[in-house]
Amino acid sequence: MTCPKLTSFRRSVLLPLLLSLSMVTLTLSADAAPRRPSDDSEVLERLPARAGDASARELVALRAAMAAAANDPQPAARLARRYFDLAMARGDPRYVGYAEAVIGRFPEPLPAALLTIRGMLRQYRHGFAAALDDFAAALAQDPELAEAHAWRAAISLVQADYQAARQECAALQALDETVLHGACSGLAQAYGGQLDSGYDSLQQALASSRDPGNRLWLLTRLGEVAAWRGQPALAERHYREALAIGRDDGYLLAAWGDFLLDGGRPAEVAEQLAGWESSDTLLLRLAEAAALLNSPDAARLAQALDDRFDAARQRGDTTHRAEEARHALHLRHDPQRALRLAAENYAVQREPRDARILLEAAIAAGKPAVAQPARDWLDSSGFADQRLRRLGEKSAAAVQR
Repeated sequence: MTCPKLTSFRRSVLLPLLLSLSMVTLTLSADAAPRRPSDDSEVLERLPARAGDASARELVALRAAMAAAANDPQPAARLARRYFDLAMARGDPRYVGYAEAVIGRFPEPLPAALLTIRGMLRQYRHGFAAALDDFAAALAQDPELAEAHAWRAAISLVQADYQAARQECAALQALDETVLHGACSGLAQAYGGQLDSGYDSLQQALASSRDPGNRLWLLTRLGEVAAWRGQPALAERHYREALAIGRDDGYLLAAWGDFLLDGGRPAEVAEQLAGWESSDTLLLRLAEAAALLNSPDAARLAQALDDRFDAARQRGDTTHRAEEARHALHLRHDPQRALRLAAENYAVQREPRDARILLEAAIAAGKPAVAQPARDWLDSSGFADQRLRRLGEKSAAAVQR
């Protein structure tokens, strides 16, 4: 990366999951009442550490650095960013809450570093307008803050505003951010109907980067685009190369899990995602694989998702609608509920995966007209994935009957 302010572009486009794949909740009882501790020093829970994981020691050092410079936003920004990275890697939103608490220590107006991280946290919770305000304010302080441009591009892509995304890509090019520009342009092209050009742009960005985090992100998206192009062997090669980097990454694991499920390989999903039940996103893939395998765990996993979605609704959390729609359709066989959730989700975020669940649910529910927004997107964008195009054609034909 040419910009020292950035650590990895994968954050700037993890967004669908931040928007889709960040839908990871706590394992809470549906009827559990919240409790506010009376003492700030009370330890409510210690998050589990993975074997050989150095992040716990790293967090101790970052907390100590922040405590030693209580009024300095830079140590706080480093700690908040690390919390956010862990939330993305492990699918655990408690780290997002920790990051929000760190930023909440500082009065307004916030410096650019904290504004950027707050924008990342707000988009995680689907507060897109507020996130865009934070990124704009950060850029007003620092016009060369490439990360803010990357995040604005990511939000535009999620909302299917490809013209706005291309403008942010151009801003990254003007800042001489070769890898960021290639990654940004590649996704804008792919989503906008130019799969071949998008693939080439992502491949060029990969060739320009040696950073493992960037390469993991780019390889993951190359796998997705290759699958959309109808090249499963190439897609699998990209996914396996990303997995070989050896870093926890919830987005990669979910995309790989979906690829395997689409390929009729649920046993590999069960093996790959074992031990990841703490992430709702990955638990969904595990539950789908277990159902396909008629596993003894199938009922338990499906019920765990029910409990988590119930708990999210009690908290007023509506960021889980795409995942919940998929659960309702594929595991609970309730297409009417799935369609309601998918339509609500599509009003907020409009990526290919969001269009897919809306089309699938509309067909299953016998209400293809409800999926008209997804068909409109397919027509206007020219998105060329044959699976989605077939779903669009099937639902359109059903409207005519």
